[in-house]
Amino acid sequence: MAPQADPRPPEESVADVIERMHRVSQRLAPDDGVRAFNEMYRITTQQVEAALAGRSFADPMFMSRLDVVFAHLYLGLVDADLPRPPRTPRSWGVLIEARHRRLPPLHFALAGMNAHINYDLPRALLLTARELGGPVDTPARAEDFRAINDVLARTMPQVKQELVTGLLGVLDGALGNSDDRASMWAIERAREFAWTTARTLATVTGTPLAGAFTESLDRMVEMSSRLLLAP
Repeated sequence: MAPQADPRPPEESVADVIERMHRVSQRLAPDDGVRAFNEMYRITTQQVEAALAGRSFADPMFMSRLDVVFAHLYLGLVDADLPRPPRTPRSWGVLIEARHRRLPPLHFALAGMNAHINYDLPRALLLTARELGGPVDTPARAEDFRAINDVLARTMPQVKQELVTGLLGVLDGALGNSDDRASMWAIERAREFAWTTARTLATVTGTPLAGAFTESLDRMVEMSSRLLLAP
């Protein structure tokens, strides 16, 4: 069974999360696949934080806390004893085990996004709702959650530009047929799947189905990550 997440992350703000991601990149080798994902996630989080600074949300407390809880599910893994602690989810184990293969950085970044959005995000939604009270799928929270898709669509070109000219400058020249994989992996569709999964998790929590459902989700995400990390 997948490990239970800590519902009380140490970070109190998105800025704290960004600083912690920066420290992760500092201690990982430049060719580490986990670092490739971490850099994409860090830059994306910076851009999203800036884009959201002046935006109004129907439930701003929920959105702010969700960002922190969501990031902590990943950061809690990379702060553990890599290469793979005994209870690492299968969905993340694929990337951690493959992190030193000679693959384009984009492969690792996509595999990390796959695990984080498809496996972590539904659990983060549920954990945040439990902490703040109320169901996951209130109309206000649903509206805010989908508004993030527009923010991501606007910020992703900036993210790519920074990756191409920055620490992962080899990314653009090493894509090969990875462009095809990237076009098939749409963040918006993945986030919509995560929303539906969170609603399902909320329904089965406390029933005998909860463990089996979470384990099946973990295995499904593991399989898709293996495809993303295939040579």
